[in-house]
Parts: sequence; structure tokens; C-alpha cells
Amino acid sequence: MKRRYSLFCLWGILLFLCTSFFSVQTVNAGKKDKETRSSTPQVLIPQASGNSTLGADPLTIDISHIDQGYIMARYTGTAAKANIQITGPDQVNYKYFIQPSESYTTLPLTSGDGDYQIEGYENIVDTKYISLFKETLQVALADPLLPFLYPNQYVYFTEDMNAVKTAAQVVSKSKNDLDAVADIYHYVIENITYDDVKAASIQKGYLPDIDATLETGTGICFDYASLTAAMLRSQAIPARLEIGYSGEVYHAWISVYTEETGWIDKIIEFSGNSWTRMDPTFASGNKNSKKILKYIGDGANYTTQYIR
Repeated sequence: MKRRYSLFCLWGILLFLCTSFFSVQTVNAGKKDKETRSSTPQVLIPQASGNSTLGADPLTIDISHIDQGYIMARYTGTAAKANIQITGPDQVNYKYFIQPSESYTTLPLTSGDGDYQIEGYENIVDTKYISLFKETLQVALADPLLPFLYPNQYVYFTEDMNAVKTAAQVVSKSKNDLDAVADIYHYVIENITYDDVKAASIQKGYLPDIDATLETGTGICFDYASLTAAMLRSQAIPARLEIGYSGEVYHAWISVYTEETGWIDKIIEFSGNSWTRMDPTFASGNKNSKKILKYIGDGANYTTQYIR
């Protein structure tokens, strides 16, 4: 009887341990599923609420939400265009041009916290302008990453655009932000080809149309960078569109920020909580080769002039 009792106790212990093990595994599996990132677009919408403004008709600058990292500009005059110049604490002068419209255009504040000088000009004829105002703003961002999550004139997107919907489909199986970055990056370099004809005939003042790039499957470096940045931002992943020189070539590329750590293609390293350069144009044109990825990873090959 004593032996039978011992065997019964042993069986009970094994049954308890087995049940406990599978219970833990089930809980962990459920937790893992919950931690899988959502692919629902998260498009931030800039607003011109009129609470605080600079200038007056025909050129008005809405500064109601500078803590979010942007201003809104509207020109309603009869001239061909207006020019808004923004100089932040880094002393880089950004020039933006807008045409007559009742709608506002979003212009980013990409130099961090500090004093920004905002200047407004109206085009008179050819390249001549008249000054309308010059003001200084003190900016304190709610979050330093916000300017690189909102849409703006250079990285323009809305929730109903095909590029945003495509981004959601592309990252639908991504487990984390780094996976999402890799999936969007590969989608762009595998589906967009460089347009040499367009590059040779591009006009001054050109602005990317990300849905047109997606539809035609072609573009220049500016299009690659804008499309990739917009797709990432629509997934709540901060992305900077950077313009400057790669060697002696005037060029555009992106830098991405994520808390995730890891490697893309065993070459692009994300160390977490820092910006990482990615160049979808060069990667696409060179079939994502290790040689070109090493070139992209070398900061000495890039000189940044503007961040959008």
C-alpha cells in the first residue's frame, strides 16, 4: 500500500509539473502575440488653429503648435509665390517656397530647442522678393522626435494615401520596429528603380509625390528618401529626410530612429535610441550589395546640409 501511495504521489507531482509547464508556455505565447507591433497607420495631423500667428495677409504663419515641431504657412497674394526662411539654433538657413492657396503648408522645425528666426518674403518678379516680416520664436519641443513624425512639405502624406496603406500591408507581419524598418526598406529598394531621364530634367523647386513614385515604380533620390520616410513615419517610426552631398554628388537619403537594436542585412547596425543612416537610392541601384552598404555606413561619405 505504501509503494502504491508513493507511485501515486510521484504521478501527481509529474502531472502538476507538466500542467504548470504548459500553462507557463501558453501565457508566454499569449504575451508574445500581444507584443507584436500594430501595423495600423498612426498619421499625425498638423493643425493651423489660429491661436498664435505671425504676419498677416497675404502671408500668414500659424505658430500655434511649435512645441510639436512645425509651423503652418499660407500665402493668398497675387504673386507667383512666397518664400519663408527658417533659421534655427544650429544657424542653418532653410528656404521654403509656397504658391497662392487657401490651404496651409506644413514646414518643420528640425533644429531642436532654441530660438528660431522666421522671415517672410513675397515674390515680385523673377528672383526678386520683398520682405514682409521677420520674427524670432523660442521653441521648446514636447518631444525632440516629433518633427520627424509629422508630415511636411518635403515628406507629405495623409492617412488615405496609397503609400500609407502600402506601408501598413508591408509591415503587417513585423514583430517590432526594427523588423518594420527592414521590411519597408526592402520594399522600396526592390520596387522602385532610378529614373535617369527624370534626374536629367528635374526643375528647381521640385517636391516629391510619394503616391506617384509608388504608382510609376520610378524616382530620383529625393523620391526614394521621401517615400521611405513617409512610410516609416506613418508607422510611428521617426525618420529624417537628409539632403547634402555623397562624395561630390548632390543627394538625398534618410536616417531612422528606433529603440530596437539589431542588424539589417548584417551590415546596417541599429544600436537603439540613436539615428542610423539608410540610403534606399544607392541600395536599390546596387542591388543592396555589401560593398554599397559599407559605403552607406561610413559617415565620411556623407555631408548633410539640410534635415527635413
